[in-house]
Amino acid sequence: MIEHKTTFFSEGCRLQATLYYPDELSADGPHPALIVNSGYQGFNEFYPKLFAQQLTQRGYVCLGFDYRGMADSEGPKGTVLIEQQVEDIRNAVTFMQAQTDVDNSRIGLVGWGMGAANVVLAAEKGHNVAGVAALNGFYDGQRWLKSIHTYDEWTRLVDEVAEDRTRRVLQGESLLAETFHHYPLDPASKDYVGKELEQVYGFGHPTRLQFTESIMDLKAERVVPHLGQMPLFIAHGERNTLHPYDEALGLYEAASSPKTLYTVDGRHNDFMYGDHPEFLLLCDRLQEFFDEAFLKSSSPSRTVSA
Repeated sequence: MIEHKTTFFSEGCRLQATLYYPDELSADGPHPALIVNSGYQGFNEFYPKLFAQQLTQRGYVCLGFDYRGMADSEGPKGTVLIEQQVEDIRNAVTFMQAQTDVDNSRIGLVGWGMGAANVVLAAEKGHNVAGVAALNGFYDGQRWLKSIHTYDEWTRLVDEVAEDRTRRVLQGESLLAETFHHYPLDPASKDYVGKELEQVYGFGHPTRLQFTESIMDLKAERVVPHLGQMPLFIAHGERNTLHPYDEALGLYEAASSPKTLYTVDGRHNDFMYGDHPEFLLLCDRLQEFFDEAFLKSSSPSRTVSA
């Protein structure tokens, strides 16, 4: 895999990014491309790069980037807002459309974890991608948060969010909190994060409580019926206790576009290693999905702005 460091702007913030190319890229371009998007506290250096290592072998040009405020991308540290990350993804699509070696009628989105809802929201707003893959996500933020908290925890969470909104209005700033204050990890995910993610540059920065309100407002399930004929691929670990499997079922049932539901024999990220059989199978299914989606997409002469 060939890596080319680059940058693009998202609403005035310069984002750090990497274009990933196959080792042997044919000269008869332009080529199909995938934009791989991280979840909460995710960075280009980890999941996007991990997927790119496999997907470039399958002939795709890939783009990974750090959301604004993450790692060395510009933007206020600790501010994590889903609506801003969706803007970043839409601007990443525009950036890829401007690449002369990319076929702008064959651009797909891949989103992991919280990024799964992000790509659905970005696709609904832009209608300028040929296919969307949502992996191990949650698609109704309030429902998901309530499902992983006790009643008393949920009541305190709601009170903290309301107090923080008042603080933002009267004092001008949201309160910084521990990274997973309202996003508690299940034991398996916590173990994986400790072994694999805590070493990633920039990981674990405190996050403002406004993030929780952003999650509560997330309603990707309501958006997905508006994707039209854009193909949708949903993959989910059948034993996922961080983002329960019912989240995938809810999104699948709500979708009206051509849709695929793929069940991973795993939890949330216990199979997320470059040589793990389940990860390799997932990449095979992604290739099949995007190959078919790109065949159905419009001609290479299409030009659509984000």
